[in-house]
Amino acid sequence: MKFNEKLLSIRKKKGLSQEELGMELQVSRQTISKWESGQSYPDFQKLVLLSDYFDMTLDELVKDIDVQDVREKSLTDEKVASIYSDVENIKDIFAKLLKFFYYAGVVLIIFTILTFIAHLLFPDIEWLWKIS
Repeated sequence: MKFNEKLLSIRKKKGLSQEELGMELQVSRQTISKWESGQSYPDFQKLVLLSDYFDMTLDELVKDIDVQDVREKSLTDEKVASIYSDVENIKDIFAKLLKFFYYAGVVLIIFTILTFIAHLLFPDIEWLWKIS
């Protein structure tokens, strides 16, 4: 609920006219009307007087807070954080697998090169090169 809507609602709940509220705050009825229609806003001193008069904190009076929206946003943030965490875990696993295959490939290449060099140096050793 916006400030102007909240002010209108609170004033009506208290059974006050714009004129009566204006007299309490030492402003005109037209000023109260402008606040309630959203055409203007009270200065800080008037906000403090309003919060005192209606026995509310400034936050309750001014802020547009819906507790359910805050709870839902919190849950949404937790879900997003969980998804982000899952994606990071998958990235870590993929990086480890990639590193494993990289090192396995390097070992295989080195083994192949050493085998080729051994074949060039010792071509007559049949038991080494014989395929059954």
